[in-house]
Parts: sequence; C-alpha cells; structure tokens
Amino acid sequence: MPRRSVASEDNDPLTLAIAPPPNETLVEREQRLAEEKKAKEISDSIDEEINAQRLAEKKEDSVKVLLLGQSESGKTTTLKNFQLINSPKAFKAERASWRAVVQLNVARSIRIIIDAINRAQQASSSSPSSPVAQGSSDDMSIPDTETEFPTLTVEHLKLKMRLSPLLQVEESLWRRLSPSSAVEFEASHLASITNVPHSTRPKEVYVQSSMAWKSTFSRLLSTSTRDSVESDTGIDFDDPKDPGVILNNCAEDMIKLWHDSTIRELLNASGIRLEDTPGFFLDDLERITALRYVPSDDDILKARLKTMGVSEHRFVLKTGNLVSRDWRVFDVGGARSLLAAWAPFFEFINAIIFLAPLSCFDQSLIEDPSVNRLEDSILLWRSIVSNQLLQKTELILFLNKCDILKAKLESGIQFSKWVISYSDRPNTFEGTSKYMKKKFGTIHKNNSPTPRTFYCHFTSVTDIQSTFQILENVKDFIVRKSLADSHML
Repeated sequence: MPRRSVASEDNDPLTLAIAPPPNETLVEREQRLAEEKKAKEISDSIDEEINAQRLAEKKEDSVKVLLLGQSESGKTTTLKNFQLINSPKAFKAERASWRAVVQLNVARSIRIIIDAINRAQQASSSSPSSPVAQGSSDDMSIPDTETEFPTLTVEHLKLKMRLSPLLQVEESLWRRLSPSSAVEFEASHLASITNVPHSTRPKEVYVQSSMAWKSTFSRLLSTSTRDSVESDTGIDFDDPKDPGVILNNCAEDMIKLWHDSTIRELLNASGIRLEDTPGFFLDDLERITALRYVPSDDDILKARLKTMGVSEHRFVLKTGNLVSRDWRVFDVGGARSLLAAWAPFFEFINAIIFLAPLSCFDQSLIEDPSVNRLEDSILLWRSIVSNQLLQKTELILFLNKCDILKAKLESGIQFSKWVISYSDRPNTFEGTSKYMKKKFGTIHKNNSPTPRTFYCHFTSVTDIQSTFQILENVKDFIVRKSLADSHML
C-alpha cells in the first residue's frame, strides 16, 4: 500500500481549518484560545439545555398523540376535528386561509376536467373514426388501453375557453399559499390510470407544515389596511386581487360544465371520479362562488391541502369529570419518504391514531404503481404494530373514508376485483368493512410484541357529528390510560 505523504496530510482541509494562523503572536494566541473556550462553553450550554428539555418532555404531564397513515388518509382532517371541538375560536380565525384552499380545490377540479377535454380533442384529431389510445398531459395521467370518448360539441369548447382564467387563479392561489411554489406528485392516482411515465402524473401543491402556511397567508392578509376587511373573518371581500371575483364570474359556466351529461361521460371514460377525491366542491358551486363566501366548518374539514413534514398542535382539553390536561397532537404529513420522521416521536407517545382509508381499495401508490393503496396501509399497520418501541403505546385504528367506500360500492365497483381474497362475498359496505376490520385485527393480534386490546372505529372524518363522538370517546380512553400508567387513577 502506498504511504501517505506528509504533504497530503498538511493539505487536509479539516487540518488546515483548525490549525493556528501562521506567524501567530503570543497575544493573538491567547485571544484565540479565549475565544475558543468561550465558544465551547456556549456549545456545552446548548447541549445541556437540549438534554434538560428532553428530560422535561419525558416528565411532562401532557397527553401526546401521534397521527399516522399514508398520504390522503385523513390525518389533517382528524386534526381539524380536534381543533374544531377544542379550540373553536382559533378554528374560526383561520377561515380566511381555508377560503383560499377551497377556492384552490375548485379551480383544480375544473382544470382536471379541462385537461380531460384537451385529451379527448387530441384523440379525436389523431383518429376520429375509431377508438383511440388516450394521449398525455402535464396534469393528468392516462391509461394505455384504447378508450372511446364521447363526441364534444362547439359549446363544450366554448365553455373550456371561457373557463381558462381559472388556470391563472389556480397558479395565483398556489403562490399565495406556498410562496416557494413547491409542487409534488399526488400520493395516489385514479385506479384506471396506470403504467404511465412518472413525469405525466398529476401534480399537487404542498406546504411544509399546516401552521407555517397559515402564518404566511395571515401575514399577506394583515398587510391590507382596507376598511372592507371584516373583523370577524379577516376576509377583504373588496380586494381587487381576490380570486373569488373570477370564480363568481365563472360560476354559471362551471355549473353548466359539471352538470353536462357528455362531460360526465367523458370523465367516466377517462377513469376520473372527482366526487371521490379530497377537496371536492363541485356540487356546491353556487354557494362557494358567492362574492361574500365564508367557509363553513364542513367546508374546512373537506378542504384539501397537502402537508409535508411534522407539525405539532397543543390543546388544553377537559375529559369528562377529570381535570383539564395539556394535549400535544403531532401530524406527520407527506408520503413514504417521510416515514423516518416518525421515529423521534415514538419514545414518549401515549397513543397513536392510525388512519387507514378503506375507500382507496381501487387505487395505487404514486411512488410505486404496482402497490395497491389499501395493501400499503395494511403493510404500514403491520410495521407499526410489530415495532418494539411501541409495545407500550396504545394503538387506535380509524378505518376511514367509509362514506366514499359506500358510494363506490353502490356505484357498482367490485371490491373483490381489487381485494382478491374477498372472493364472492357480498359487495356491500357491511360485508367489506367487517372483512377489513377482521384483517387489521388479526394483524394486531399476531404481530403485537405484547398482548394489547384492539381498538377500531369506522370513520368518515369529514362528518363532524359522528367524528365528534368518536374523538370524545378516544380522548376519554387515552387520558384514563395515561393516568393509570402513571398510577394516578
């Protein structure tokens, strides 16, 4: 082996960085050593503070809950329910921010329809007399199989042209909600849309944490000094840049487009079911496009804005006859790539609410189109249940989006086509939900490091009333278990 030369060691960047300056005087040396000593004292002080904070968190008498699940499972909506139930004033103060999100959801839904029209036009021009394979676009992926589209009329093309300003509205809202204009592929795509280049998949705006984007948007709103800003909502209805003006002007055409039978046939041929996607508001266009529209609680729960990273929310909650306690709820947003972000929160968590959306049985992951989304939730559940670090953590399973599951089954979509093991059982909500509860329960029983009770709820977290009662029961259980573990009950 060749010997390293002294010259190569002398040229090492780290060695050069920490070496004393050349020709250093005695006074300069004493000054440098004093500065280094001070820097070390500061560093040691920071380390001590971090360790003290860690010990304090360990001893802190607060209830810590972690929301887990794949992207679009309903974690953020569950958190919104916590806020609505326990911090209604803060929830109300955020309506101006959520108004922009609802508007973004509407603009994006219309853009998806416009993209479908564009593909149908391209297909028609390439082979007008026979069934054709769909083309591709930047915003909606398509199947490789041949599809016959319905015939579009001149009126459809005029509608598309009149609604084109909504594309600028969508872009404007993106930049207001997320100044960095960050976009990322959606966590899932429609089941019939498979085997397409990654670059042609749908894109979706995301924000780094739910608190950060609200703060950013609130600062934008607070810069307005106009008298038209309503004190109770924080909304400036007379703002000339308000996207609501364009939405209002386009309302009649949007309603006409959405209710057009040919457009519905086109969406069905394209495998697009907007009514099953998060942030669907096309059935409420007349109300939402009103000039003085203020989001309702239901609207905020339904609104979709993808979050990335970990956000923490604190509440002071009173449970039954027990004293009020501090709650810390952690929402881990994002896709598979952020699973490692969960680890730092495992150690002192009292309970994990795991959300598994049953409605996604006919959808696949954007990260891996060969993996069914329901299958991914099952694998994720198994990994959480079997984790040795979590053997003393209570696991509460929310089998979510039951309302969408019911709608899909009633529309004729066969559960057994996607979940082969379901075989020839009845294609009903009662049958499919019971089957999946048993499947998740079996995994819980067979993979838990120590025996644990299986807690499972069927949920539609966009339904305020039903979710309220479930969360109240969950709160009571978590607090009582926490007190029992600390020998206070």
